Amino acid sequence: MRDDLCLLSATELADGYRAGSFSPVEATRALLTRIVAINPKINAYNLVDPDSALRDAQASEARWKAGKPLSPIDGVPTSIKDIILTKGWPTLRGSKTVDPNQPWNEDAPVTARLREAGCVIVGKTTSPEFGWKGVTDSPLTGITRNPWNLDTTPGGSSGGASAQVAADLGPLAVGTDGGGSIRIPAGFAGIVGLKPSFGRVPAWPLSPFGTVAHLGPMTRTVRDAALMLREMARPDARDWFSLPYDNVDYAAALVGGVKGLKIAYSPALGYAKVDPEIAAAVDAAAKQMAALGAIVEQVDPGFADPVDIFHTHWFAGAYNALLTLPKEKFALLDPGLVKTYEGGAAITMKQYLEASNARGRLGVQMKQFHEKYDLLLTPSLAVLAFKAGRLAPEAMGDAYWTAWTPFSYPFNLTQQPAISVPCGFSKSGLPIGLQLVGPMHRDDLVLRAAAAYEAATDWHKKRPVF
Repeated sequence: MRDDLCLLSATELADGYRAGSFSPVEATRALLTRIVAINPKINAYNLVDPDSALRDAQASEARWKAGKPLSPIDGVPTSIKDIILTKGWPTLRGSKTVDPNQPWNEDAPVTARLREAGCVIVGKTTSPEFGWKGVTDSPLTGITRNPWNLDTTPGGSSGGASAQVAADLGPLAVGTDGGGSIRIPAGFAGIVGLKPSFGRVPAWPLSPFGTVAHLGPMTRTVRDAALMLREMARPDARDWFSLPYDNVDYAAALVGGVKGLKIAYSPALGYAKVDPEIAAAVDAAAKQMAALGAIVEQVDPGFADPVDIFHTHWFAGAYNALLTLPKEKFALLDPGLVKTYEGGAAITMKQYLEASNARGRLGVQMKQFHEKYDLLLTPSLAVLAFKAGRLAPEAMGDAYWTAWTPFSYPFNLTQQPAISVPCGFSKSGLPIGLQLVGPMHRDDLVLRAAAAYEAATDWHKKRPVF
């Protein structure tokens, strides 16, 4: 069995399929073997369907042999986060309250689009219950672990996806991001995670957490994220928030580099306390951007920490998520989710409207900021990956997860595109990520800048050892 096929990016797999060097069936078999060996150590997948995956791979192999692939990622193994509907498989959302014994007859838009692109859908990845927190453990599936250090968390809520990609258990994964749930685990696990502009990737059913929630690709390379986004962004009439389809070839748009771009570098957004090793790595990344020709200026965007605005939206979303759950089932829930629900239940209409108005002012401020600056560069996270099973680092005690994610949730409020890419490692060997934030609807620009940085560094090439 060719385990080396598991180490290839989606782009490299497609190149091999095209050349006839190996087939989607060979790649899928190798991956399924690796999943059996490694997934028990990290708990990235909570569902794997070998028979379905091999059927997908056989169909893809026939298309490549005929010279008629459905897309540039036809035949590439892919996972779906277990809060996204996938026809034929239960979507349990990390919760014992969801009955698996019911009809599962529909694909969410993103699942449907990736099937239409010919992807080999291998299985579903773990999530905290209803995706409520920035780490990945749940009453249903237990603790998911970081491949770089099994004692630590891979982040969340798309932590199963980040652990999968980092451990070479599949090059493509679908994540969701309501407060950093793609970028947090991408930063902790040393992979690429893109939160596209809100509405770029159609969603259905809409998230109970409302208009802070996005869907996006999680991959090893920026090019793979660009290829995946093009397929994920294809239209679906079930999402009435979705953006008009623009048919952008995001992979083709990666060329051009960052020369002449004006990049605002904000080490702490004016209010965050950042681990010194992270601060040093991101500072070096900002210097690298300048060396590539960008005009880098150290400046903060000028807003105060919007954590209270975010909490109002997030807690209200948790209340909405559990609004119809029978009270007798609350005993089955993650206690932290119950507390978040209770916080949402206490929010008044006046408080919610005030938070909504404040959110609007923040969005306007960032639109005006991007009239001067093409991109904003920050750390992805304020802390290194910490002990698995905790909501926050031990030094923070019982802090809520937003205490250590000050760089992610502001841009869910503003709905801008933002990406996390690897930019270094701590002395203890834990990944560090930088975040690039772009103007609304400029997903292409964010990807282009990330690709330029990636091409100038080797961080994305490193692999955890098992």
